[in-house]
Amino acid sequence: MVIIGAGPAGLAAAIYTGRGRLDTLVLEKGIPGGQILLTDWVENYPGFPEGITPIEMMENFRKQASRFGARFQTDEARGIESRDGHWVVKGIKEEYSTRTVIVATGSNYRKLGVEGEERLTGKGVSYCATCDGAFFKDKEVAVVGGGDWALTEAQFLTKFCKKVRIIHRRDKFRGEKILQERVFANRKIEVIWDTVVIRIIGDQRIEALGLKDVKTGSASEIEVDGFFISIGMIPNSDFIKDTVEVDEWKQIRVQKNMTTSQPGVYAAGDVTDACPNQMATAAGTGVHAAIAVEEYLSQY
Repeated sequence: MVIIGAGPAGLAAAIYTGRGRLDTLVLEKGIPGGQILLTDWVENYPGFPEGITPIEMMENFRKQASRFGARFQTDEARGIESRDGHWVVKGIKEEYSTRTVIVATGSNYRKLGVEGEERLTGKGVSYCATCDGAFFKDKEVAVVGGGDWALTEAQFLTKFCKKVRIIHRRDKFRGEKILQERVFANRKIEVIWDTVVIRIIGDQRIEALGLKDVKTGSASEIEVDGFFISIGMIPNSDFIKDTVEVDEWKQIRVQKNMTTSQPGVYAAGDVTDACPNQMATAAGTGVHAAIAVEEYLSQY
């Protein structure tokens, strides 16, 4: 069988299919680990009371999968098709014939889509506080978003920045209560409610943000040294969207046992409509998909 993606979902699936004595090949276009590698610390995964670095955790996942026989191939899947009773995963390097596929390709950062964003990305505009936060020591920055990711990013940035503004289009956050409590208790963080960013201002580097109050319609500007866009992710499903059913957000639709609209094709993790973008749930859906694959192949 072939698992596409070596993040938490794909590696967890590989551990189980390997233990199930299935001939398991994991395809990954980059370094095994996925988007979790862009964070600095994991403290909400069960079994690690003091936390752990994501690099160490993902390396342990990979070693465990290898121990049970999973093989790893660096390649990028560009599509899958049915051929002679099998599924063929079409990679850049070669094709891989298999009876079953687990798609665990994760997701990428969602763009804000405003004037100046593309031009100033890397020039003060960032999508990853862990990657770029240290560049803004003693500076004033802003974060846009209201979910877990935005609240976590804002809290992290206070380690370096003298002031962090969170810009949110609603009058309350969607993130976990414990994250909200930390944000409200942090004196370095200021929240700008009921507001959207309409443009990013700057020449060679970001200088300010153009804002709009969603209730009054009034416009304003704030000066910032950096801007972090934390508004969610886009599933990496384009390569397979014409083969399996996806929803309006490009998430692969799955049933309760992680089956897709095609028999023999399963999906797990952030690329699906059944995972709330958390490492633990991604791993759980990977395990679920692997168990379903074993049951499916037992018919042959």
